[in-house]
Amino acid sequence: SSASLQILASMPSRTIGRNLGAIISQYCNRTARLRRQSSRPPLQQLCRTARPSLRQYDLETDPTSTTLEEKRCLLVKELLSLSPSQCSHTLLTMPVSLAEKRILRQKLSRQRDPLRQHTSHWAPFSPCGWSKVCVVLVCTEAVRAPVQALAPQLSPFCSPQGCRGLWYRLSSLLRTALPWHYALKQIGGRFGSSVLSYFLFLKTLLMLNFFSFFILLALVVVLQAVYPPASVSLQPFTGLELLTGAGYFTHSLLYYGYYSNVTLNDPCTPSPKGSVCPLTAPPLPYNLPLAYLSSVGVSFFVTCILLVYSVSRSFRESVGCSTKDLAIKVFCAWDFKVIQRHSVKLQCENICTQLKELLVKQHSRSQSQSRCQRLGRGIVMLLAWLLALGFASCCVLAVHYFLEHMHVEQQARGSGRWQQEAILLVLPLVVSLLNALMPHLYNLLAMWEKQDSPVTQVYVAIIRNLILKMLVLFLLCYQWLSRSVICSTEECWETCVGQELYRFMVMDFIFTLLDTLFGELIWRLILEKRLKTKQRPEFDVARNVLDLIYGQTLTWLGVLFAPLLPAVQMLKLLLLFYIKKTSLMQNCQSPSKPWQASHMSTVFISLLCFPSFLGAAAFLTYTIWSVQPSETCGPFRGLETIYESVNWWVLVLEKSNPNITWFAWVYQPLFDNTCLLFFMSVALTVVIYFNIQVVRGHRKVICRLWEQIAKEGEDKEFLIQKLHSVYQQRHR
Repeated sequence: SSASLQILASMPSRTIGRNLGAIISQYCNRTARLRRQSSRPPLQQLCRTARPSLRQYDLETDPTSTTLEEKRCLLVKELLSLSPSQCSHTLLTMPVSLAEKRILRQKLSRQRDPLRQHTSHWAPFSPCGWSKVCVVLVCTEAVRAPVQALAPQLSPFCSPQGCRGLWYRLSSLLRTALPWHYALKQIGGRFGSSVLSYFLFLKTLLMLNFFSFFILLALVVVLQAVYPPASVSLQPFTGLELLTGAGYFTHSLLYYGYYSNVTLNDPCTPSPKGSVCPLTAPPLPYNLPLAYLSSVGVSFFVTCILLVYSVSRSFRESVGCSTKDLAIKVFCAWDFKVIQRHSVKLQCENICTQLKELLVKQHSRSQSQSRCQRLGRGIVMLLAWLLALGFASCCVLAVHYFLEHMHVEQQARGSGRWQQEAILLVLPLVVSLLNALMPHLYNLLAMWEKQDSPVTQVYVAIIRNLILKMLVLFLLCYQWLSRSVICSTEECWETCVGQELYRFMVMDFIFTLLDTLFGELIWRLILEKRLKTKQRPEFDVARNVLDLIYGQTLTWLGVLFAPLLPAVQMLKLLLLFYIKKTSLMQNCQSPSKPWQASHMSTVFISLLCFPSFLGAAAFLTYTIWSVQPSETCGPFRGLETIYESVNWWVLVLEKSNPNITWFAWVYQPLFDNTCLLFFMSVALTVVIYFNIQVVRGHRKVICRLWEQIAKEGEDKEFLIQKLHSVYQQRHR
C-alpha cells in the first residue's frame, strides 16, 4: 500500500537509494578521500550494512541546497584527479542507473580531451630520457631490415586483430586436444548433470591410471627394457594375441614372468640364503625385484592419496542445501562473458536443463503418499531385492561350476594351439555375458518397483550390479590364489593370472562396444524406421558407471601380474570416451525425467574407493605376504613370499655397509609387522570418517543459515505490517 511505501521511503537505509544527489555527493567525498590517501581507508570508517548510511558523511541531506548538476560537476572534477582504473572502478560501483553513468562518462570524456591535446606535445627530456630515445632509435634501425623482408608474410598477424585471432585459434586448438573440455560442456548442456557425471568419472579414472602407469614405467619397465633378460624363443605374432594376451605377448614387458631378479651395479651374489659382498661396493646398486615391489606399492599409495583427496573434494563440493538453488540458478547462472553465438546457445541449453532438474526435484519432494501406498511400496521393494540377490547367487554358482568343468576338460584331453587359445576366451566370455545381461534384468525389476525418484532408481541399480560384479570377482580371486588357473608348466602362474585379467579387460571392452551398437544404435534405427517414433533410447548411467568400476578393479588386481595393464586401461578409457560421446550425441535422447546429480560424483568416487580399491589392495597384500611366487621365473623366483625380498635386501644392505645397522633395527618392528598396516588402515578409515562427519556438519549449518535467512524475510514482513498498523492508527 501507499502507507507502507511511505514508511519504507522514510527509512535511513533507503535514503541513498532514493536521492540521486546524495549518491553523487557521497562518491564525490569518497573520491576526494581516495585522492588524498594512497591506501584504503581503515575498517572503522567503512559502512556496516550493504547500503551505506548518510550519517557517516558530512553531506547535506536536503536535496534543494545544492543542485544535481553542481554535484555532477564536482564529482567529475574529483574523478579526473584519479587514475583511469580507479575512475572506471568508482563509476562501476556507483548504485545509479546506466543513464546517469553515461552522463558522467560523457562529461569526463569532454574534459579529458582538452587535457590530452594540451599534454600531447613533447616535454623537454632529461639527459637520461634523451639517451633512452637514442637507444630505441638505434635498435629500431637494426631490426627494420629483417622486418621489412618478412612483412608480406607477417602482415596478417602484425595487427592487434590478427594477433588476437591467432591466440584464439591456438587456445581453441589446445582445448580440442583435451577430451574433457568442450565436449563436457556440450554433454552437460544437452543431457544434464546426470549423464555428465559418467564422463567426469571416466576423466578421474584416466588421471589415476596415468599416475600409476608413469610410476611403473619410470621405476621398472624402462630399466627392464634397457637391461633385458636372456633371450627366449618368441612365438610368431598372429593377431589373436590382441584378444588372448598369450602367444607373442607371453615373454614381453607386459607380464610378470619377463622381469628378472638381478641387481644392477651390485657385485653381490643374488642368493636368498646369503651373499658375500666386497668392502667397496658400487655407489648406486639398483635391485630390480625391490624396485618392482616398490613401484607397485608407490602406485597404490599415490592412488590412495588421490582417491581420498577426490572423495574429500567431492564431499566439499556437494555440501549445501538445495532449497534455494532455483532462485540462484534463475538470477545468477548467466555468464555475461560469453559472446559467441554457439557458446550462448550451449549455455542456454545448460541452464534450461538445470532448471528442469531442479523443478523435477522440488516436485518429487512435494509429493506425499499414504500409509497403505508406502506399505505396498515396501513389500514390492523387498520382493525385488530378494529376486536380485537370488539372481546374483545363481550367477556366482554358475561361474563356479563352469570353472570346475573347464579344469576337468583341460586335464582330460590336450588340444592344439588355436583350440587352446579359444578355450582361454570362454571364461571371460561367460562372465562378460552375465555382466551384460543381468543389468537389463535389474531394469525390469526397477520398472516393477516404479521408483518415483530417478536418483533412487540409479542408486538401487548401482548397488545391485555392484553386488553381482564383486561376488564374481571374489570367486575369481579365490581361484587365482589357489592356483586353479589354466596354465602351462613352462609359464609362471603370475603370468597366467595377468593374461586372464587382460582377457577379462578386452572382453569387457568388446561387450561394451556391442552394447553401444545394439542397445543404442540399432534400437534407435528400429524406433525411427520401423516404429516411426521420435523417441530414442536413454543413456543408462548406472550400468555404464559400473562397467567403468569393474574395468578399473581388474586393472588394480592385475598391476602386480601385468605392470603395463594401466596403459591398456588408459587406451580403453580414451576409446570409450569418444565412442560413448559419439553414440550419446547421435543415438540417445535427454532423460525423460530430468534429475540433478549433485551428489552422484561423490557416490561414484566412494564406490571406487571402498569396494574396488580396498578390495584390490587386500588381494595384493595377501598375495605379497602369504602366497609363494614361482620358482623358475619372475623377479621373486626362489623366495618363500614376495615380501621376503625386502628382508633379503635389508640383510644385504646391513652386510655391505655396517654403518646403517640402525635401519635394520628400525625396520624390524615397524615394517616387518603386519600390525603397522592394520593401524594405518584404521587411521585412514578414521580420517575419512571424520571428514564425512565434518562435511555433514557443514551441510547442516548451511541449511540452518538458509532457514535463518528465510526467517529474517518473514521478520521484515512482520515489521512492515506492524509499522503499517501504527501508521494507520496515527492518521485516524
